[in-house]
Amino acid sequence: MTDRYDAIVVGVGGMGSATVAHLADRGADVLGLERYDVPHGYGSSHGITRIIRLAYYEGADYVPLLRRADDLWTDLEADHDRQLLYRTGSIDAGPAGDPLVEGSKRSCEEHDLEYEHLSSAELSDRYPGYGLPEDYEAIYQPDGGFLVPEQCIVAHVERAHRAGATIRARERVVDWRPTADGVRVETDHDEYEADRLVITAGAWAARFVDALDGIAVPERQVLAWLQPREPDRFAPDRFPVWNLQVPEGRFYGFPVHGVPGFKFGRYHHREETVDPDAFEREPTQADERLLREFAETYFPDGAGPTMRLKTCLFTNTPDDHFVLDTLPDHPQVAVAAGFSGHGFKFASVIGEIMADLALEGETDHPIGMFSLDRF
Repeated sequence: MTDRYDAIVVGVGGMGSATVAHLADRGADVLGLERYDVPHGYGSSHGITRIIRLAYYEGADYVPLLRRADDLWTDLEADHDRQLLYRTGSIDAGPAGDPLVEGSKRSCEEHDLEYEHLSSAELSDRYPGYGLPEDYEAIYQPDGGFLVPEQCIVAHVERAHRAGATIRARERVVDWRPTADGVRVETDHDEYEADRLVITAGAWAARFVDALDGIAVPERQVLAWLQPREPDRFAPDRFPVWNLQVPEGRFYGFPVHGVPGFKFGRYHHREETVDPDAFEREPTQADERLLREFAETYFPDGAGPTMRLKTCLFTNTPDDHFVLDTLPDHPQVAVAAGFSGHGFKFASVIGEIMADLALEGETDHPIGMFSLDRF
């Protein structure tokens, strides 16, 4: 007989692991299916560190979700044997009046977040690892920091296991179809049925949801870790996580943590739309050159020898906002997709939202801006 569950979750990365944990915590009989290992380095939820920040230039409407996400990460960490969230503060910087700086400031003011507005000189005096142009300015918000994504996934999976969830790794979902009383999911190993289906398949999401074709688009991303010439300036207590707008693009970065090197990247690295199963996973000299030139200009004390280069995947929507919704023709199917390079910090609360949508068909969280029908 085909195994039957209350809910099946397709993809057990950052979003899927949180979803499985929240469903299991509510007493649901849940199955998580992951085509690779748990965790793995083929999608979007790896890379040693991920930024979390409450000052959100992408839109002040995100801040209530960020506050809930922050609380949930703290709760998860208390239930885990390793630290998940490191507070460094966050910096959003760029030319005076730049939308990145103004958007960050606006989100702080609308939601009564503590912040400081710093000149470039004030920033460098306090944090000498930053070497920005004189006419730049920055918003410092003390609650920002970074998450350790692989351990976040481990923590959610271990919580799900304790609550009775079943998670099957190295089992690829081939297809799903609606049934009279739910869904049937076919994998390369077996078939399963459930009342509800949640698709958190990252760069592969559009393969399971026709409505996401052309909406959730995978993109190749590359990160660099360079040896600092002045190591003390890039330690977590002296180097807040940051976002920076410069003529070369929008970049982001972290202090040294976990592996040698100061980590940073360029949003939409070389704007390469890719097939997630067939792209250049090994970073190239061109990738390294783009990133090194940036570091030498704006963080010269961090631009020592290359320690590490890694690829990952963004999955971008046309407006760079998420998709969190149920399918109009199949309300028993919920989708979380298109996180556009800034989603991991929300994974804890997205798990809660997807559990709401799967079990109740709605959520009290403010997700109207993430509806699928906006496209």
